[in-house]
Amino acid sequence: MTHPKESFPLQQSSPMAKQSMAARCKASGITDGFIFIGGAVVALLLVWSCWSFVSPASVPSNFPSILSTDLNVRALKDDKNEPLLKCTRSEDETHRGELETPTFYDDPALTYMVEQKLTNWDAKRQQWLRDHPSLTRGAGERVLLVTGSQPRPCQNPVGDHFLLRFFKNKVDYCRINGCDLYYNNALLHPKMTTFWAKIPLIRAAMVAHPEAEWVWWVDSDAAFTDMEFRLPLDRYRAHNFVVHAWAHLVYEKKSWVSLNAGVFLIRNCQWSLDFMERWATMGPQTPDYDKWGKIQRATTKDKVAPESDDQSGLVYLLLKEKEKWADKIYLESEYYFEGYWLDIVGKLQNITERYVAMERGVERLRRRHAEKVNGEYAEIREPYLRGAGYGKDGWRRPFITHFTGCQPCSGDHNVMYSGESCSEGMQRALNFADNQVLRNYGFARRGLLDSDHVEPLPYGYPAA
Repeated sequence: MTHPKESFPLQQSSPMAKQSMAARCKASGITDGFIFIGGAVVALLLVWSCWSFVSPASVPSNFPSILSTDLNVRALKDDKNEPLLKCTRSEDETHRGELETPTFYDDPALTYMVEQKLTNWDAKRQQWLRDHPSLTRGAGERVLLVTGSQPRPCQNPVGDHFLLRFFKNKVDYCRINGCDLYYNNALLHPKMTTFWAKIPLIRAAMVAHPEAEWVWWVDSDAAFTDMEFRLPLDRYRAHNFVVHAWAHLVYEKKSWVSLNAGVFLIRNCQWSLDFMERWATMGPQTPDYDKWGKIQRATTKDKVAPESDDQSGLVYLLLKEKEKWADKIYLESEYYFEGYWLDIVGKLQNITERYVAMERGVERLRRRHAEKVNGEYAEIREPYLRGAGYGKDGWRRPFITHFTGCQPCSGDHNVMYSGESCSEGMQRALNFADNQVLRNYGFARRGLLDSDHVEPLPYGYPAA
């Protein structure tokens, strides 16, 4: 459940430190020419040895002459003057012919900013995709996951460590399941801070990624705890916005915690741009911010905080502008689209044991495989999960565990629970997820609260 004081998008987190990869060399008393000759010989021997290892018979007869003496290029080339070693992505050659085509980006009036209306976006996106045919395959299911943290370092001494682990968790999920990922730690609107910061970020991401059909916002304090589960996009084909919610709590109870705005899926289309513009009118950048706080409190009877927040704003739009927006908004409650951490972390050990028992009884579920084909093996597992159930009463891995209220960066957690319970809960969830990743690398952690040690898994694990 989301709380206005619980900052989500760009909250108390430092930018990840970037380590320089440049090596510094000192060459006192040695001439530059000698350095170059030595480097050339080393490069020559290295390439020669690699070539021999791969295919000794394929070494060109003119091999000693392939090292270019052009100091500006220094490239390895074959006898046809073609580069021998390529580090560029294979699709770059395909894109090169598309770069000269005029696009909507060439319009000086184009804006990435919220509160500056962008029109005819659907047609612009479709034309852009037609002009970039190499990106049309799978375009209807392409997902861009967007997340982030605030520009400043965390106040909590272990806050940056936890945010790094949450970030790694998202990187792992996206790598395994084929999502693109954008992590942001800059405020794109100076007045739209805390939970409101995600709206200008998503607005800019839509324009920057016309190839993406969906933009998936996931709070910095939310972790994927089922690395195999994939979004059921077919279920949402008639909708433009997906959020974890309970319809009876929205429309009957009119509760501000009837949904959670910390994780949602939004289609990259004109409807979504218009929806976010309307949503943003309740934000702190508007002169009506204080008024919207009062309106939200009058609309959602259980809202306590006086300021306008994004979650209450979303409930307001569903209640008061239902005819305009609700038909395109999917209220997902059939699985843990995001799950409240207190309902989940205490069950993770039992879930681990249930999965181990399942694999112990089915040999092909224990088969080692490459991480790249993890999706295929997840499909093999699926029939054995029938009856496992979703949600509180099931033992299937929860998809996303959301530590709403824990405030890992500031440490200013909700008074409902202790900082120790938050810390232990985050360790359990992150290690539970990481064990699923480490499995494909032949390792596992000793326990869900042991973040320091791993041990190798024997062949056939977990054989009876």
